[in-house]
Amino acid sequence: MFPTLAPPAGFDATPDGLMAFAHHLANSVRPLARRHFRTPLAVEAKADASPVTEADRGIEARLRAEIRQAYPAHGILGEEEGGDFAHDLTWVVDPIDGTQSFITGMPLFGTLIALVRGGRPILGLIDMPALAERWHGNGSSAWFGGKPIRTSRRALAEARLFATSPDLFKGADAEAFAALSAVVGLRRFGGDCYAYGLLASGHCDLVVEAGLKVYDVMALAPVVEGAGGVMTDWAGRPLTPNFDGRVIAAANPELHAAALRQLTGFA
Repeated sequence: MFPTLAPPAGFDATPDGLMAFAHHLANSVRPLARRHFRTPLAVEAKADASPVTEADRGIEARLRAEIRQAYPAHGILGEEEGGDFAHDLTWVVDPIDGTQSFITGMPLFGTLIALVRGGRPILGLIDMPALAERWHGNGSSAWFGGKPIRTSRRALAEARLFATSPDLFKGADAEAFAALSAVVGLRRFGGDCYAYGLLASGHCDLVVEAGLKVYDVMALAPVVEGAGGVMTDWAGRPLTPNFDGRVIAAANPELHAAALRQLTGFA
């Protein structure tokens, strides 16, 4: 479909080369995020009422420029400038996942970078600029700070459940989340993408969300799944660009099945 191109300088089209490029992208924009963090910023409301700042736009612009230079045959989809999946390989980026955290001085915001083929992410990276922490994965393995990581083996009754906010859940979704919350070990709110990294590292066990977009999730699945977890929609289906915004990430298959039974009894 696309012409064969010579590998860009310093990177190639092998899995290792593509992952190295994802790290290069994260390294190139981390200073931008840190430069803007906890400084006076004009905050605008987008059409969906979510906030956006010059940091979001500047970081995405840098990511797009780097990708176009290195892999001109690849597609790009980002939160701020959009895009599609018409290309064989598409980079999906969220410049600041957790803009509400970012604008309120909370360091739990991240930059998300994924590469998607055929509607499924083949690599993902979660960078936390303010904390200088990073997870990356390819669906088979995952690493935190360059060291291999594994999810926990906790069962439902002792599971540690995260969600970004209770405001994500409306109507039947709120009932389903409440039912799940009632049978786990503990429940915490906040964290945005950080919670998925904590799950991959074995510190928490479930993350359940609703109302997410494709750029919120594509980078997370290869990390969670690479560490031994499971990440699907609430029907248990793999996440694709057409998912309905509802996500469950679990530390192990047994926990995933048990949590889904709680959710689907109410959804």
